[in-house]
Amino acid sequence: MKKAMALMLAAALLLALILPASAEGKARDTLNVAVTTPMTGSFFTAQWGNNTSDTDVRALIHGYNLVRWDAAAGMFVADSTVVSGLAATDAPNGGRTYTLVLYRDLVYSDGTPITARDYAFSILLEMSPEMAELGGTPRPKTYIEGYDAYVSGASETLAGLRVIADDQLAITVSGDCLPFFYELGLLDCTPYPISVIAPGVRVADDGRGAYLTNADETAAEPVFTADLLRETVLDPETGYRTHPQVTSGAYRLTSYENGMAAFERNPRFKGDAQGHRPTIQRITFRSMSQEELIPALRDGTVDLVNKVTSARVIRDGMALREEDPAIAMAGYPRSGLGFLAFNTDGHAGVTADLRVRQALAYLIDCGDLAETTVGEFGTRAKGYYGVGQWMVRMLNGQTETPAADTDAEAWKALSLDSLPAYGDDPEKAAALLEEAGWALGEDGIRRNAEGEPLSLTILYALGSAAAEGLERQTAALREAGIDAVLTGVPLNELLAQYYHTAASDADLIFLASNFDLVYDPASGFAAGDSGEPVWVTSALADETLYKAAVAMRQTKPGDLLAYCTRWMAFQQRFMEILPALPVYSNNYYDFYPADLGAYEPSSNISWVQAVIGATLGE
Repeated sequence: MKKAMALMLAAALLLALILPASAEGKARDTLNVAVTTPMTGSFFTAQWGNNTSDTDVRALIHGYNLVRWDAAAGMFVADSTVVSGLAATDAPNGGRTYTLVLYRDLVYSDGTPITARDYAFSILLEMSPEMAELGGTPRPKTYIEGYDAYVSGASETLAGLRVIADDQLAITVSGDCLPFFYELGLLDCTPYPISVIAPGVRVADDGRGAYLTNADETAAEPVFTADLLRETVLDPETGYRTHPQVTSGAYRLTSYENGMAAFERNPRFKGDAQGHRPTIQRITFRSMSQEELIPALRDGTVDLVNKVTSARVIRDGMALREEDPAIAMAGYPRSGLGFLAFNTDGHAGVTADLRVRQALAYLIDCGDLAETTVGEFGTRAKGYYGVGQWMVRMLNGQTETPAADTDAEAWKALSLDSLPAYGDDPEKAAALLEEAGWALGEDGIRRNAEGEPLSLTILYALGSAAAEGLERQTAALREAGIDAVLTGVPLNELLAQYYHTAASDADLIFLASNFDLVYDPASGFAAGDSGEPVWVTSALADETLYKAAVAMRQTKPGDLLAYCTRWMAFQQRFMEILPALPVYSNNYYDFYPADLGAYEPSSNISWVQAVIGATLGE
């Protein structure tokens, strides 16, 4: 008996030794997620930036969008969980009205019903000048009929937005914006609770279009003001921007402090379009340095390491997976890229000169920078694209083109190799700088006619995997006679300078960013002082680039060949004038315990969508 007991104890000890630490004595009702990108707290709209971690939080807690991206079909469709009926009617003036009937069982996390007025409120709120007063970047809905008249104050109502009933909404797309390749994507809208964000305000529609007005019609002054929103949206403790409590997604935010967010399952969430409702009770979400990720996974501090881009960390994760069969891995192409954005307003506009931008493109070894950052898990980007985008995969032959045999030659002619090639060519760079008036002196410094040195400030986010490579490229610029300084700053400061919501003297800003599903570069332009279209993040005006972007989006839906042809024309112009210098695009890698079942990020938009249908534990 003693011998049997001894054998049982020995077997138990052996089992304990071979079980991964992450599975020992741990409740499996919580999924701990870690990423390298810190949250900035923009958990309500993208008007304060589109940081990927903030975007993930928004996707987790805000749901019931009118439309969703169908990856299999490669197009937007009405979300069948939200919309029970959709009708499109063409107008004589060339516009198109979409009438949507909503399900009546949609509710927020506090049980409050979600109606057509909530969707109308979201649209009116994001375009309002009051939100701009708070520092939010306006989201113009220029495609909605009557937009210009409404935002200018010429009309008190938005004619193209109608609230027909509590469960019926109509949106009219202006004929000036049609055709639009991602047309149904224009209906993209998530409901926000007016009772929380704008108490005392209601959405009205007297038959001429929707508008915001006082809930109490006897009130003398308008309730909807920037001061009201400053209190309800920006309060550091309770504001909806950082602490939204009444939401509509699969999870609800329970806390956000010290760089960590915690969530719990929203029992009132009816499910997504695939019929999935979350089974994992709680989620924590935090950022870590590259060096911390795999050790944290090994010791069980985190369960899911998401969006790993560093080549060294990916290799460490793969090594851990070889050691521990209880660790799983998923790799998937990124719909985004790493790039050096030019700021033509920096240092008296040094980089406003195209010759300087092109010279820098020949001096900076993007291949080396890509290799240092993402290694074999990425590729040098030749344009403003991500390897996960459908058009890139189609042109690379990774997905089949739907064209008939007669179009084969047209498809063949669309090659990324035709884009302007920049590379390590110091002689071309020197000639361009000389032409631009930056002569190399005997002291090895380039100066202009006034004797001022050619100086550049390059910014990057602290903790970036590209830091080592950027140091090397900065040294190469100094060898070419450029007084280049590399500075690391916190991510929120970098984004504020990149989006020009804060003053910046930086000439180049290195960052990585993902594209929206509606790939619409035309939305990246704004009217300059003289009305010219300006690429906002670089402050670079270019009519040709803007027209190429508009032509691309004004492709008839479903005409893939025409779209890709125009997409290539946009890429060509982008690489000629260089609002930014593309560096790399890459695959993301996730590492997680094998008992995170049915987790398939490669077939979803992000880990958020993937985790809703996942299970944790046996």
